[in-house]
Amino acid sequence: MTTVVFADIVGSTSLYETLGNEHAALMVTEVVQWMAGRIQAEGGRVIKTLGDGIMALFDEPSVAVEGMLNVMRAHRERISRPIHKINPDVRVGLDCGEVVDVGGDCYGDAVNTAARLCDRAAAGEIWATEAVVRATAEMPTARFVRLGHLKVRGKSEPLLMYQIEWRTEEGVEQLTQHAGLTEFGGVAGSAPLQIQFSWGRAHMQFRSSEVPVHLGRSSDAHLYIDDPRVSRLHARIDWHDGTFKLTDLSTFGTWVRFDGSDTPIQLRRDSCVLHGNGEMALSVPFTADDAPRIAFQVTGPHLRFGEGQTPR
Repeated sequence: MTTVVFADIVGSTSLYETLGNEHAALMVTEVVQWMAGRIQAEGGRVIKTLGDGIMALFDEPSVAVEGMLNVMRAHRERISRPIHKINPDVRVGLDCGEVVDVGGDCYGDAVNTAARLCDRAAAGEIWATEAVVRATAEMPTARFVRLGHLKVRGKSEPLLMYQIEWRTEEGVEQLTQHAGLTEFGGVAGSAPLQIQFSWGRAHMQFRSSEVPVHLGRSSDAHLYIDDPRVSRLHARIDWHDGTFKLTDLSTFGTWVRFDGSDTPIQLRRDSCVLHGNGEMALSVPFTADDAPRIAFQVTGPHLRFGEGQTPR
């Protein structure tokens, strides 16, 4: 089954602002060429470069996943020995399915979806669809973190997404839970996820069993934000489908920005899944220097298929 891979540099726009056009262009080109060479060495076929990224195909999902795990580890080792003053990180999106080759370029639903996942992933993350995870569930080296059902532009229904964990350091290994799968995406006996919030001098933490949690200007809110621009009950965090879901309830909206992403998600009476690290801006966007902000971090088990039942 053909697997589509999109990989790009995180924050390339800010590189041009920080380093200037000439220096930034050289750095971006260097990273893209390095990624292309590594992907080819892992058995992928580079279809095209996209300025600050790459589109590639693999013949088998397992080869694609193993290959991108190796690419991410090699990149982390590469930037651990700084070549430049600034060493940009990368992110990856994967999907598998039918792909049509037209004049050396490729088209298809899997192409569009992989590109969207790459856009949504944060720095240093690999995102994959349920189709990829189903096809690679037996891989002993892969660990999958369920992100829940996320809206993807161009799709009528939310798609079940996963993050593929490539880190091997001790801190990640301690999070890995050897859990039996009761059904696809279901986990038996795993520790609950936790979400931490920080704003001003305040810090709060909640387990998945302790939500829903409300934030706002009301004294009844779990997260009290003393700012007149914030709605009394501004937003709610629920535990839904194995993820923390943020729902905006406010008058003026909520903006969510994940670490490593230049593009905030704007919510207006809408929802998104909170994962990894990031921050929220309440009622006004991040471009406002005085925007009320809340930092968040989601921590908990990284789940590995193959312990107990496999996906059906």
